[in-house]
Amino acid sequence: VHLQACGGGSVQAGGFLIVSCAASGFTFDDYAIGWFRQAPGKEREGVSCISGSDGSTYYADSVKGRFTISRDNVKRTVYLQMNSLRPEDTAVYYCKTVYRGRNYWGQGTLVTVSS
Repeated sequence: VHLQACGGGSVQAGGFLIVSCAASGFTFDDYAIGWFRQAPGKEREGVSCISGSDGSTYYADSVKGRFTISRDNVKRTVYLQMNSLRPEDTAVYYCKTVYRGRNYWGQGTLVTVSS
């Protein structure tokens, strides 16, 4: 199982970014993928998640209405579109799946939002 996150970068407040998570090594369609983030000096927190079965989604209150998660099962990729970015969204963003009871994390991609 391998997850590869990419697409981070630097943007001004109010801007947007799309981060993606490409997966391999498991039956992608069947598994939920989640996005987490960790800001400097803070604990890692859940941001959003999309199920594998019906594509249902979850968003943390802090990003609801600004972020959109989606998946392309053909490309085996999950996307997180982040609009109206705020300085407090600055963090390393990680994707994760749980396969056979074990957590698998992508390597993280840095998103920096300047005011």
